[in-house]
Amino acid sequence: MLPRDHSGAGARRQSHAAVFAALGDETRLALVAKLSDGRPASISQLTEAQPAGGSKLTRQAITKHLRVLERARIVHGVRAGRESLFELDPKPIEELREYLDLVSEQWDRALERLKSFVEE
Repeated sequence: MLPRDHSGAGARRQSHAAVFAALGDETRLALVAKLSDGRPASISQLTEAQPAGGSKLTRQAITKHLRVLERARIVHGVRAGRESLFELDPKPIEELREYLDLVSEQWDRALERLKSFVEE
């Protein structure tokens, strides 16, 4: 059973869904991993940092993936001269982890109740 906090619950679910969707792509996960070192990176740096052996993505493709991550509030871009630097904002991922911890606790309690019922 999901929490019954109705104040803003729908908005939180939408936010969580956007983060799940954004992280559901291998390229976007790789971009998040690259940005997780805490240093801002340009599109050029992110394009160059692609794993060896895979097909190299264009700057345009990287930009599209970064826009999806921006809409989910996972990254944000800041102008630095003529280029944009992108930084990771870990808050949406932390909120998602907290939500998953809550759901996990609820499942643990439900399974304990089921176990008690079956063992009686």
